[in-house]
Amino acid sequence: MPVRPVDTPAPPPAPAPFPEALRAAIGANGLTLDRIVDRLRSRGVALSTSTLSLWQTGRCRPERADSLRALAILEEVLDVPANGLSALLGPPRPRGRHLPRPADAQGLAETWTSTSAAGEAAWDGVDTRWDATLTRLSTHSRLVVDAERRERSVWSRRLVRAETEGADRWIVVRRADPTAPRPALEAGPNCRVGRVVHVAAEGLLVAELLFDHRLARGETALFEYALHHQAGHRPSTRFGVRLNQRTRERLLEVRFDPAARPRRCCVFRSSSLAAEPRERPVPLDTGGSVHAVALGAGPGRFGIRWEWD
Repeated sequence: MPVRPVDTPAPPPAPAPFPEALRAAIGANGLTLDRIVDRLRSRGVALSTSTLSLWQTGRCRPERADSLRALAILEEVLDVPANGLSALLGPPRPRGRHLPRPADAQGLAETWTSTSAAGEAAWDGVDTRWDATLTRLSTHSRLVVDAERRERSVWSRRLVRAETEGADRWIVVRRADPTAPRPALEAGPNCRVGRVVHVAAEGLLVAELLFDHRLARGETALFEYALHHQAGHRPSTRFGVRLNQRTRERLLEVRFDPAARPRRCCVFRSSSLAAEPRERPVPLDTGGSVHAVALGAGPGRFGIRWEWD
């Protein structure tokens, strides 16, 4: 093995990647994650232990504006020099490799806006980079409303096509009754549950469904999943979705318990996320269900709402 001449200075060590540097800073400080979160909270920063843990492992990293502000305060809490950790982040990760986002599409976090730091931080806990690379071919979602007029379950079946190599997950987003406990996510055929983030104050659930394998370009994936709700305090009055990209076929269905049929139902749809939705009445069928279909919809809002006696 060649010996380095004594008068040749050794090259400086490469800077530690962000997860390793964060783990080292936490270890040197001696604080538990719970204590760190408490100190951040005392300084007006809402950061969960799960998010901090994900940052440590490298499974996700701070990229959104609120997360970067939280990182600056975290550096103070850990006695790290200013920008000592943020400088190791490097450039933002691409969102949807090799495929530019359509001009009229929006990111998931932009589509499902939050009003709290916890809601903003939810997006740091999941990997959304493949969302823009999956073409929505067909989606059928069914909400079941129980005899107490509350949401009981939402079942969905999706058919998507990969427009680039490597897509390996779908992101489930659901905003429901914030007075209810976190819904249980059940994966159906061809997928399994990955990371799940629940922001109780907003009733917001963001979760990963992992495909059985990484998709090749042009390959389709057909998968199903269900969300099982525990009863909250509020009666359900609508079943709506926010479409951040164009969807070829979007079918929504609501099944009402025979003991709780609404007085009136309407379908609503908007031409953009910011536009005011237009409504039209839709009747219940003989089985006590109602459905609506949108073809070539999005970006925008689409759904069914109802009124009780």
